[in-house]
Amino acid sequence: MTLYLIGSLENPKIPELGNVLREAGYDVFEDWHAGGPEADREWMRYEMQRGRTYKQALAGYHAHHVFNFDLHHLDRADAGILVYPAGKSAHLELGYMIGRGKPGYILIQDEPAKWDVMVLFATKVCFNLQELIDALNVNGPGLRTTDHAPWNS
Repeated sequence: MTLYLIGSLENPKIPELGNVLREAGYDVFEDWHAGGPEADREWMRYEMQRGRTYKQALAGYHAHHVFNFDLHHLDRADAGILVYPAGKSAHLELGYMIGRGKPGYILIQDEPAKWDVMVLFATKVCFNLQELIDALNVNGPGLRTTDHAPWNS
């Protein structure tokens, strides 16, 4: 099963969670995270330096390249996992996957500052790594969440 890990460029734990899920036997995609926490701000800065508006920047090669890269991997994934906290793009990606009939999970490790009832669109809302693993049916030999303290609550 291929999982698309959805989250924020500013969340340094995304690769850690990817590793945990790979250890559990999943093919995990989170290569989008390689752009780093400044990627979106740098794109905006660059486009503004060129004198372009947001509308014009969305029509540019960079925006289409990044969008199509993510879309390709969203389409090939069997399920998505949205890791809180996450922004608008992440929520759109999860909604896209769910709308395509794919399972979409949400992992909320810390109590969110703002509650949102619409998370109930998700296949399952998990409040710790063990709940997520159980929901994915991978809680087998060799994977103990205590081995991964940053993802344990």
